[in-house]
Amino acid sequence: MALQRHLFKKALKEAQPRLSHPLSSLSFSSLSSSSSPSPSAEAPPVLPPFDYHPKPYNGPLADEIFQKRKKFLGPSLFHYYQKPLNIVEGKMQYLFDENGRRYLDAFAGIVTVSCGHCHPDILNAITEQSKLLQHATTIYLHHAIADFAEALASKMPGNLKVVYFVNSGTEANELAMLMARLYTGNLGMISLRNAYHGGSSNTIGLTALKTWKYPIPEGEIHHVVNPDPYHGVFGSEANLYAQDVQDHIDYGSSGQVAGFIAETIQGVGGAVELAPGYLKLVYDIVRKAGGVCIADEVQTGFGRTGSHYWGFQTQDVIPDIVTMAKGIGNGLPLGAVVTTPEIASVLSQKIQFNTFGGNPVCSAGGLAVLNVIDKEKRQAHCHDVGSHLLERLRALQQRHEIIGDIRGRGLMVGIELVTDRKEKTPAKEETAVLFEKLRELGVLVGKGGLHGNVFRIKPPMCFTKDDADFLVDGLDYAMSKL
Repeated sequence: MALQRHLFKKALKEAQPRLSHPLSSLSFSSLSSSSSPSPSAEAPPVLPPFDYHPKPYNGPLADEIFQKRKKFLGPSLFHYYQKPLNIVEGKMQYLFDENGRRYLDAFAGIVTVSCGHCHPDILNAITEQSKLLQHATTIYLHHAIADFAEALASKMPGNLKVVYFVNSGTEANELAMLMARLYTGNLGMISLRNAYHGGSSNTIGLTALKTWKYPIPEGEIHHVVNPDPYHGVFGSEANLYAQDVQDHIDYGSSGQVAGFIAETIQGVGGAVELAPGYLKLVYDIVRKAGGVCIADEVQTGFGRTGSHYWGFQTQDVIPDIVTMAKGIGNGLPLGAVVTTPEIASVLSQKIQFNTFGGNPVCSAGGLAVLNVIDKEKRQAHCHDVGSHLLERLRALQQRHEIIGDIRGRGLMVGIELVTDRKEKTPAKEETAVLFEKLRELGVLVGKGGLHGNVFRIKPPMCFTKDDADFLVDGLDYAMSKL
């Protein structure tokens, strides 16, 4: 089949005598020392000015909180940094610790704070609704959930007009998988290797990163070759990756499947953008096999990519089901599934109910998020600032050999760090050192990828060019000190 044929050809080539490569014999120390500091790297960069002063904090300090957390919260919880930060306040793209120190938040609460921390319009909507009614459920009428659903449906292409509200991305993907199986009458689901779609007992099957999976039955889920232009066996050849999906349907299923789910830019997997044209090919294959196509927009939605409002639009496709969360609520526990009337109707066979989904407070806040994104033209802003950020990062890549790949679009960017550009060997230890150094400089970034060697740059969408410059200058300074 396609994958086996390609691997065989690759093995034949690799059997030939290796040509020497200018980078292949260099150790990390020689790579880092070959990067002479730029003028901007001679002194630590300084955070851009910000006209805001945090309130004095008189609560418990980090050490006390950490001890209480270890005693009373689950041991599976992890934290960033050797000395965990006690974050007590946030304003737009900045966070403040217990001492009032300001940090540039380049990770947005794991790609969740879309409009900015404590955005006044969203706070006002939440506060005013909380004064009137916090909760009643959908057994009664309330305008907030209907208004929000109408506004959200107006953002969707095609016949994606029916909305189900839930509380998280995991719940959204659970519901989407249920819909796919009920609608098609088939069980088999297809997802991509390196994907993340949640951590519940069902969505953990869709997820394909060993660090996030427990050894439990996954049930009728298959993971196909990831169309990763940087690491993938087929490079950017979308048709070859799509052939692997066809091979699975032909040789690993009855010929009929329930559905296919994918992030357009993989988030937890390290900001991996799928090979151009891949989804268009795969959607056609899956639909011919009786399945539906699900777009996981939990991280890529709401204009973050800059070029488009939804990530799937970058691949010129219209899914049958779209899942979303995180940025939809700017920090509120809110998620949604949007689909067609035909697919939505299958849930009416039984009672389908979500106690907190679309409650008045979350709906008021979610509608305010949509309005802020439009009013402040955040999609165009992400394109403008993201283009500037990517340009500067690619220039930085020319100076520092440790940067193997710069990828993404808008304000969803990945920086993959390697010790050998040819072999693409993960720079695990160096990433950990840089991660701590950036915190010392006042920059908070995320980490991703199976080996944790990808910096995830996904800030609140009010992030400015000055912020981008500070971040890049901080990276330059830190890398020059390795």
